[in-house]
Amino acid sequence: MFKNTSLVDGLKAHWLLWVGILVLYVPTFINLVTTVWTSEDQAHGPLILLVVGYLVWTQKEFIFSKESRKTSPVLGWLLIAIGLCAYILGRSQDIVILDLGSQIPIIIGLLLIYFGYKGVRTFWFPIFFLIFMIPLPGVLVDAVTLPMKIAVSYVAEDILYFFNYPISRTGVILQIGQYQLLVADACAGLHTLISLEALGLLYLNIVKHDSLLRNIALATLIIPISFTANVIRVIVLTLVTYYFGDAVGQGFVHGFAGILLFVVALTLIISVDSLLQFFVARRIKNKHGADLQRG
Repeated sequence: MFKNTSLVDGLKAHWLLWVGILVLYVPTFINLVTTVWTSEDQAHGPLILLVVGYLVWTQKEFIFSKESRKTSPVLGWLLIAIGLCAYILGRSQDIVILDLGSQIPIIIGLLLIYFGYKGVRTFWFPIFFLIFMIPLPGVLVDAVTLPMKIAVSYVAEDILYFFNYPISRTGVILQIGQYQLLVADACAGLHTLISLEALGLLYLNIVKHDSLLRNIALATLIIPISFTANVIRVIVLTLVTYYFGDAVGQGFVHGFAGILLFVVALTLIISVDSLLQFFVARRIKNKHGADLQRG
């Protein structure tokens, strides 16, 4: 049916299938642009989509290649059917996680139909990266976000108190001098952690380390790195408010602090990666020295 064909040939021969997919998902993305992506918590959604588009484009030679490939149309159509069922349920019941998430099995199914398992292996990371674009259930977000905000507030208070600032804390409200600051979800919530985890995994995909252990270690360490970056962001906003007033702290600086968060996180990720590289190189050197001594 679709066997041993390129994507271009597939588009020409099965244009009705692709038109149907566009008809289904264009309204979904229009809805995202006008609702979900307008919130600060989900503002990373368009960036995720752009990154995925870029990652796919880097494999354009594979996409437009005419080489013969062993495809898996049966499994591909099965995944497309599963995706369509999820889409129908999500769209009819206004469940965004199913509406948007249904594209993943459909994309995998299309890859199996046109490119086989090699296509899935080639595009596994862009497909996986799409997960970060899917909004999580509100119940889960609320359950995780509150403890995170309390922890960030607690650490920020302790650090500033250590440096003799007049600060106290009630829950997630920081009182410094005459000012009160509420640690909002955007400053220390689950969405921030997800965004920073996406940033870290993208970094890993770009640098492409050969060591699986190193990749796993860095991906795991992104969680405390995210926490640290959030603490630094809250401290910066608190100090700006203390020295320059509430208007400055909640104005441009507050928006800039979001950029600062990602700059600090990326700097920490690169620093931790460099530290891991140092230990890996040292271990290899010591092992090589031991082998020479035994030889």
